[in-house]
Amino acid sequence: MGKQKKNAILCPNCKSLISRNESRCPYCGVSHPGTWWKHNFLTQGFRDSDYILMAIIYTNIGIYVLSLFLNIRGASVSPNPLALLSPDIESLKLLGAAGVMPIKYGHKWWTLVSANYLHAGILHILFNMFALRQLGPLVIEEYGIYRMFVIYTLGGIFGFLVSYLFKTPLTIGASAAICSLIGAVLYFGKSRGGAYGQIIFRQIGGWAIGIFIFGLLVPGIDNWGHGGGMLGGAILGFLLGYQERKKENLSHKLLAGVCMIVTAVVLGYAIVNGIYLRIVG
Repeated sequence: MGKQKKNAILCPNCKSLISRNESRCPYCGVSHPGTWWKHNFLTQGFRDSDYILMAIIYTNIGIYVLSLFLNIRGASVSPNPLALLSPDIESLKLLGAAGVMPIKYGHKWWTLVSANYLHAGILHILFNMFALRQLGPLVIEEYGIYRMFVIYTLGGIFGFLVSYLFKTPLTIGASAAICSLIGAVLYFGKSRGGAYGQIIFRQIGGWAIGIFIFGLLVPGIDNWGHGGGMLGGAILGFLLGYQERKKENLSHKLLAGVCMIVTAVVLGYAIVNGIYLRIVG
């Protein structure tokens, strides 16, 4: 009995209880489900659907606080509410702001990842984290938690790449990644159709229009990043599929794991490099 329990595992794809020695899961058909690289923390999932959202939010908050600590002149107390508690440009550059300046002239392509976790002020980060908290559960519901993280990561990278190609000097913020979630939901609503799909498309379409109008009225908004993020999210939604058409599988989990590792490595490097250069500089 003890040996049987020891050999029993949860399939990394469908979570069914199976033997570790199975050559193929009898429930979902995934091959060699007991292989160590398939049966680890990257493929076993998060504790619940809120886990990844809160991890993203806390990471954003932590890096925002660090950007204030690295700020030589001190946090801004400008009467402009959008500039309240804003780190200086040098701090943002050290921590990985994207755009023409760091990429073209500094060859820092890794900033396409790090820029998604930087913010220019307290209202900037509050707006973005509120939007993520509202939109994230819907994307998780329709795409699954792993595809949500892939769309968030790759869509944000694509948004900042578009921004770079259209000559934006310096750009930051989670809004490119959040806009990629909007693009994915717009694709879902249009593709699914029916009453539910139409409701989702209209509601999230309202978000997209609001972001577009906001970008036209408020100076300093990276509209190319927003538009690129939406386009990237729609493309990823099409390529990855959504739950009603294709359940999340092991490839989605592994891709999310790669995105997770790349994000952790880039942010770790940005933090260590930023602190070091601020100290020696």
